[in-house]
Amino acid sequence: MKIIVPMAGMGKRMRPHTLTVPKPLIPIAGKPIVQRLVEDIAKVCGDDVEEVAFIIGRSFGAAVEKSLVAIAESVGARGTITYQDEPLGTAHAILCAKESLSGPLVVAFADTLFKADFQLDSSVAGTIWVQKVEDPRPFGVVSLNEQGQITGFVEKPEQFVSDLAIIGIYYFQDGEYLRRELQYLLDNDIKDKGEFQLTNALENMKNQGTVFVPGQVTEWLDCGNKDATVFTNQRYLEYLKERGEKLVAESAIITNSVLIEPVYVGEGAIITNSVVGPHVSLGAHANVRDARLSNSIVQESATVLDVNVTNSMVGNHASVSGNPRDLSLGDYNQLRV
Repeated sequence: MKIIVPMAGMGKRMRPHTLTVPKPLIPIAGKPIVQRLVEDIAKVCGDDVEEVAFIIGRSFGAAVEKSLVAIAESVGARGTITYQDEPLGTAHAILCAKESLSGPLVVAFADTLFKADFQLDSSVAGTIWVQKVEDPRPFGVVSLNEQGQITGFVEKPEQFVSDLAIIGIYYFQDGEYLRRELQYLLDNDIKDKGEFQLTNALENMKNQGTVFVPGQVTEWLDCGNKDATVFTNQRYLEYLKERGEKLVAESAIITNSVLIEPVYVGEGAIITNSVVGPHVSLGAHANVRDARLSNSIVQESATVLDVNVTNSMVGNHASVSGNPRDLSLGDYNQLRV
């Protein structure tokens, strides 16, 4: 089994947090989004994962590439890096890793997480994971027949087709077949809304007799903007608490303070005279003093002093103090009021 992870997007909706790091490396409960994604997929695959292929922007840099390879190795797989130099659509992004498109594989776009209780059924030709949504217009959607098989794919429908949104995770039994269909789109300049779309390849495969079935997750967690990411952190902390995972590092120093679970506290974090939680993630070596934090992500080596913070993201090495805030403070910034 292979996992293909397209993640070359700039993450503009997550600025300022993506000015210094790619969006998939923003932490959720102490681990980067993409690491959480790869670990969760590896758990449901059933088979051993032999390779994780990351499709990134060339500007991400050597340090990011090294961290991605380490993520692959943490699930017992080989990590490979390929580049998407132009944002030409989902089909183009996947095809950038064409050397890895062989055998059974999972394609997972790195801006989504999920909660699920299933094992991947490798006996089917393809599985497309979906979730019901109130407004399907921003998503690719599928329609089903009475047998529960997928009969159509529509990218960002302007008129109602279905409320089953594709969450960005796909299983293909035959990676070579997928590669040929993606290449066909590019060779024939077949675009939808100006881009080469994976949904067009899926439609072609379906028309050739491939039977796709929908997969259902318990919960779909989006990381598209600050508020969505803070909410995903909240839900993921609840998920980790249910699994009984240890969330507070032994090296953390907690003095005259209260933690309201679930809370993640990273290595070497310092909490003094504060109330932290619920639903707070503190990165390694974060420093919180005389503060009240809830429903927030505070990243590595950030400082929060004498302030009430909620529904917020505070970047790496940033510092904040003063009046109550709903913040989105980027790396190395300082805010004192």
